[in-house]
Amino acid sequence: MNREQFVGICLQIMGKLDETWGELTGDRLRAVAGKRIQIAGKAQQFSGIAEEESARQLRDFQYRNRNWHV
Repeated sequence: MNREQFVGICLQIMGKLDETWGELTGDRLRAVAGKRIQIAGKAQQFSGIAEEESARQLRDFQYRNRNWHV
């Protein structure tokens, strides 16, 4: 396991906490942002790429699939 994979796991945990906090407080935007962080973390964990590259790939995917919902 390299550093980037470990950071991906940490992002998933942080995203899950954000998502849960958003659901508890009724803040849908925070919950969705937490889900997005989790997805970026999974991509980073499995591919071992840098956080910036993972975020760029997720943005590109969302741009290509505008009607896709998390």
